[in-house]
Amino acid sequence: MKLITAIIREEKLDRVREALIDAEITRITVSRVSGHGQQVEEGIYRGQRVIPNLIPKMRLDIAVNDEFVDITCNTIIKTAKSDRDGKGQVGDGKIFITPLEECIRIRTEERGGKAI
Repeated sequence: MKLITAIIREEKLDRVREALIDAEITRITVSRVSGHGQQVEEGIYRGQRVIPNLIPKMRLDIAVNDEFVDITCNTIIKTAKSDRDGKGQVGDGKIFITPLEECIRIRTEERGGKAI
């Protein structure tokens, strides 16, 4: 079992979510987050150039069995990447894959892959 955490652009959320559902990945958790990396958004405020410290993003947390890791990651990559010659842009996001030690469904007390 793995926990896939993806940080994507806000405007890509609906497209990514629909693509995951089409790929039969239906159990996701979505959170609004802020952060910064290489992406820099400049703005003008009262005539001065302003670079905000944190940029709003969306965080997707998806627990999957091992056989769904590649399907999930490839779907996110394909739909979250900005369409600029297929190369994407700075700020398209990141995907983190971490081992998931245990999963327990509270209602039925099922454990492991069946609980996902």
